Amino acid sequence: MNPAMAVPEVTHVVTGYSIGLLQQLERVLPAGSVLVVEEPAICASRDVAGQLARFRCVAGLVEAPVQDDANAALLAERIDRPAGVLAVLPGLEYTVVAAAELADAWGLPNGGLHAVRAFRDKALLRETVTGHGLAQPDWRRVDGPQEVARFRAEHGGECVLKPVHLQGTVGIQLLGPDDDLDQAWKHTETADEAHLRTGHAGRPGYLVEEWLHGPEFSVEALVHEGRIAFLNTTDTQLYPGRHPVERGHVVPGEDRGDAPGRAMAALVAATGFRSGILHAEWIVRDGEPHLLECAARLPGDYLPLLIALAWNSDLVRGFLDVLEGRAPTMAEASVGGSAVRFLDAAPGTVRTIDGLDEARALPGVVDVWMSVEEGHTLDPVTSSWSRAGEVVAVGADRTEAAATALTAAATVRISTD
Repeated sequence: MNPAMAVPEVTHVVTGYSIGLLQQLERVLPAGSVLVVEEPAICASRDVAGQLARFRCVAGLVEAPVQDDANAALLAERIDRPAGVLAVLPGLEYTVVAAAELADAWGLPNGGLHAVRAFRDKALLRETVTGHGLAQPDWRRVDGPQEVARFRAEHGGECVLKPVHLQGTVGIQLLGPDDDLDQAWKHTETADEAHLRTGHAGRPGYLVEEWLHGPEFSVEALVHEGRIAFLNTTDTQLYPGRHPVERGHVVPGEDRGDAPGRAMAALVAATGFRSGILHAEWIVRDGEPHLLECAARLPGDYLPLLIALAWNSDLVRGFLDVLEGRAPTMAEASVGGSAVRFLDAAPGTVRTIDGLDEARALPGVVDVWMSVEEGHTLDPVTSSWSRAGEVVAVGADRTEAAATALTAAATVRISTD
């Protein structure tokens, strides 16, 4: 029996099982209002049906190929439209196309099929925005290490290698003149998120681009009918080394005048994005934001929480608003600062974790969360999944929040063999 038909109270459909998103929806939606659609293989490997039992808001589960971008338009033939459905939300990066296709077939607001497909492919996004007044690094599609070598030689011995279809910095590398390109290519080519994605989630491909040096920030924007209705900036710090993994975020970001807003408006116009949320990453060179990449989904790395703390506004509720066809109700200015700092630890087997209670007791610390425990093995930090844990803190302004998060993170001591 199709749960969409059996539970008439369903108002929201989520493509792809996301613990983080469902935890957010649990706060704002009533019991039995959410239908989750997930890939059969993911349902089996992650016991999605069993996991969903913990969520009061979930009405049921439908198994369908929500990661098959090439055939996403056929989803509406496999899933009956719930009579009371108000919105379709992507739960994962790998299901944003499916969410847009379902919403479009059911006559519901979405980002627009052309725009959403561009945001799912880093190279296609670069092609889409070319000629629209957006600054971005020089780039090229590549099929092997020899092409990467030619590009690197043309750009001062440096470049960035990326897979076009993955998320969370998985497979991205910053390469200098002495880095082994055969080894680098093998790493990027084999990088994956097998616990989250299936083999047909996007077309594999690779691009190489200029390695731009400068401060990085992101913009989180709610877009309603082609116009930016809310905009937040977040300053980003990276771990040192070849893999550009986020080490911390601070909200709001440094005051850069109207440059972030102008850049985001140009991105929305260039792609034709209609309604939804965008999380765009930028780097500043010569005073101008250059586009690194952009996702058409809720951001990770605790950014919805940081925005709630710094703005006293609910980003998830605002996301639902625009997908339900309403302008979001969000604060016009931040009321304080917030920050997340990810923990440092040497690779190896975790022997002890000390200082947690001390860190949590510091004024301004919201909490400390660990991704590992004693006996777990820590790998080198090569993606967002490699980090050991994080601290979230607040302050009267961004500077105070960042300092508190940094102090608390240093208080947590992780010893490894």
